[in-house]
Amino acid sequence: MRFTKTIRLNVPAQYAFDWHAKPGALYRLLPPWEDIRILQESNGIQVGERVIMTVPMGPTRKKWVAEHTDYQDGREFQDIQVSGPFASWKHRHIFMPIDESTCEMTDEITYKLPFGPLGKLGSSFATSKLDAMFTYRHARTATELDIHYEWREVPRKRILISGSSGLIGTSLVSFLRTGGHEVIRLVRDKAEAENNPQAIFWNIKAGEIDREKLENLDAVIHLAGAGIADHSWTKEYKETIKRSRVESTKLLATSLASLQNKPEVFISTSAVGYYGNRGDEVLTEDSTSGVGFLPEVAREWEEAAEPAKLAGIRVVHPRLGVVLTPAGAALQKMLTPFKLGAGGVVGPGSQYWSTISIHDVVGIYHYCMMKDSIHGPVNAVIPQETTNKEFIKTLGRVLRRPTIAPLPTLAVKMMLGEMGKPLLLDSTRVQPRVLLENGYRFQTETLEQTLRQMLGRF
Repeated sequence: MRFTKTIRLNVPAQYAFDWHAKPGALYRLLPPWEDIRILQESNGIQVGERVIMTVPMGPTRKKWVAEHTDYQDGREFQDIQVSGPFASWKHRHIFMPIDESTCEMTDEITYKLPFGPLGKLGSSFATSKLDAMFTYRHARTATELDIHYEWREVPRKRILISGSSGLIGTSLVSFLRTGGHEVIRLVRDKAEAENNPQAIFWNIKAGEIDREKLENLDAVIHLAGAGIADHSWTKEYKETIKRSRVESTKLLATSLASLQNKPEVFISTSAVGYYGNRGDEVLTEDSTSGVGFLPEVAREWEEAAEPAKLAGIRVVHPRLGVVLTPAGAALQKMLTPFKLGAGGVVGPGSQYWSTISIHDVVGIYHYCMMKDSIHGPVNAVIPQETTNKEFIKTLGRVLRRPTIAPLPTLAVKMMLGEMGKPLLLDSTRVQPRVLLENGYRFQTETLEQTLRQMLGRF
């Protein structure tokens, strides 16, 4: 069986080819709805390099070992299945110049399904899966090449990231590395930091950080913090949520302020929880903070970065909306009940949910790093304002499932306790004014575009 898909890219063929050879490129192309996990990434795409992954096969997982072959610099590379879910698999990546600034990229796959003649019964299913996968891959390739190519004349940066192994951090690290930037991770394992020049040790509770290694950074991106919805809101866990954000930010900000060679920018994460429950009020970066636990956390979180600002470092606070990806967080938890037809409006349904694609989260962090005019709070949400009812109906439409099983307010409070109200019932109608005024181009501007891209429902 054979599958091919071609896309025109607005970059030179060599540039597109080289992007695929960079560390992290494979991660950028994995469709998030497939739950493909990389166990071992290759060191490049030269002949003999191998990638080891696991892929879902019904209730189990199957190891997939792929080996690169037939490397032709700037024109073509190939990978074949050594072992895995297919009877055989050969994937050619072909780059054909159109002119000096554009090219065509073709993915050509020759494969056989397992189980012999019986496997042929699944040919139409396999074709539809491949079409969705490569529609996604081509869209990501084109978008990310456009972003990196736009900034190609700006020197590559040396970037320190905290929380690099989290949902956002993993995606951001791979994106930055494919853009040619050097990424250094803040880690809590002292032995790892001692044995890895791309890691720096810190201990937030003890207030320890290797300050000497912080010299000569260009940017610091701070993502670390205990998960808001990872645990019930006991008094102790609420304190953990606050401390993990405020104390880590203070440690970084004061350490960066003391350096001889300070970074240009410190991007310290925040959240739209800053605004609290505001009903139909339109909220911009100039809006005041709200009342309650989450606004209190967000205020102290942002204020903790003040030493860096006073030291002349450009400080940015991306206020994240609900980050949408089937790989984790809220959307992942919603998918199973929705696919079973058990999704429905939460509470009154009139409350605003401000959301953002994980791809735009990564794009926004990169844009804030590269764009010198951006400082202070930045609302990281899509331009479309969406109520809970609109969100639920849109997700149901994308999944082709009914949404007739409401979750009443009382049920939310009984199931989730104190955190149920701020996470699901409070209303924050947030607009990304700073991003729009500074020329940021959203990869998906509406909720439906975002969900279709994230879930492969094109």
